[in-house]
Amino acid sequence: MSSLPVIMAIVNRTPDSFYDKGATFEDTAALNRAAEVIEQGAGIVDIGGVKAGPGDFVSAEEEIDRVVPIIAAVRERFPDIDISVDTWRASVADVAVAHGATLINDTWAGHDHELVQVAGQHKVGYVCSHTGGVIPRTRPYRVHFDDIVADVITETTKLAEQAVRAGVPEERVFIDPTHDFGKNTFHGLELLRRIDEVVATGWPVLMALSNKDFIGETLERGVDKRVAGTLAATAWAAARGVAAFRVHEVAETFDVLQMTAAIMGDVAPLNTIRGLA
Repeated sequence: MSSLPVIMAIVNRTPDSFYDKGATFEDTAALNRAAEVIEQGAGIVDIGGVKAGPGDFVSAEEEIDRVVPIIAAVRERFPDIDISVDTWRASVADVAVAHGATLINDTWAGHDHELVQVAGQHKVGYVCSHTGGVIPRTRPYRVHFDDIVADVITETTKLAEQAVRAGVPEERVFIDPTHDFGKNTFHGLELLRRIDEVVATGWPVLMALSNKDFIGETLERGVDKRVAGTLAATAWAAARGVAAFRVHEVAETFDVLQMTAAIMGDVAPLNTIRGLA
């Protein structure tokens, strides 16, 4: 039987993150969060030091100070876990990989052209995202695509091929449709509706759906009331072959992935007693 999709757990090293409001900004809280999500089933710990949306300027030096000590500490405590650094800056990624990161989560679609080269030089993984050309930390404004799915496929697979040419191991490349980045809610829903087309490219698909604005607008729910919508979208995407999910709620996501895979016959139930004795 096949394994479950990989869970990438979010550990924000920011005081102003949209969801956890800085809950893991302090060192001890971040390390405790890493230990907790690994225990809950995360296969990747994703550590980021800059809020995705607009906010206070964070220099590359400050970003390094925020993420690298935690990456090093998690690597020392959990030598076999995959650690992702969430950054668009090559200089940050280079130091992060030197201290234990094994994956670069480039959520801004190659804005820094040297970032993929860092991944290739170090032979670590790389996430190829789609932003429609939006620059880092800006919100979309009146965005339009003739065909959002086709655009996502074209741009992410081009980045994936570039990553492999740069030296990234092919099996360590993900493509990410990147919900909300340069997109509106209708784009987000269409990407889910047609996610099988993205999966059909053959590149492992990573989806970051967790508590996003497109879920909030679809359900008319605030940031703190989007978990159910997130899990519904996760089950839908998992049933259609998405390989990994970047999430806040790891335990709940694990249950959704296990249940979805069991319904499909891909994994066995974890503990079967009823009617068997």
